[in-house]
Amino acid sequence: MNILLKSVIAGGFLIASSVFAAGQPITSAELADIEKQGKSAVISTHAEWCSTCKAQDKVLAGFMKDPEYKNVIFFFFFFDNQKDLLKTLKVRTQSTIIVYKNGKEVARATGDTKEAALSKLTRQAI
Repeated sequence: MNILLKSVIAGGFLIASSVFAAGQPITSAELADIEKQGKSAVISTHAEWCSTCKAQDKVLAGFMKDPEYKNVIFFFFFFDNQKDLLKTLKVRTQSTIIVYKNGKEVARATGDTKEAALSKLTRQAI
C-alpha cells in the first residue's frame, strides 16, 4: 500500500508539473538568488484548479520559446501549497504574475490572460 501511495503522489506531481509548462518551480532560495544576482524573471502563481492560470500558462509557454526572452527565467509556484512564497511575494490570489528586472520587481498583474497584455507585462523583464 505504501508503494502504491508513493506512486500516486509521485505521479500526481509529474502531472501537475507537466500541466504548468511555463517555467520551472521556484523556491525561496531561487527568489533570493534572483534579487542578489540581479536577474530578470517572470514568476507566475498557479492553482491546479484555476482555469485563468491554465490560460496564462499557455501564453507564457509561448513567450519562453521567443529568443527575445533568452535572458529571462520563467518560474512558477503553487498557490495552494507554497505559502512561504505567497507571504514573501505578497501574493493574495492565484493567477498573479510578477516581473523582475535586474533583481527588482518592476511589474505585476493578476487575472490577465490576453496575449497582448501579458506580452506588455513580461517584456518589462527584458
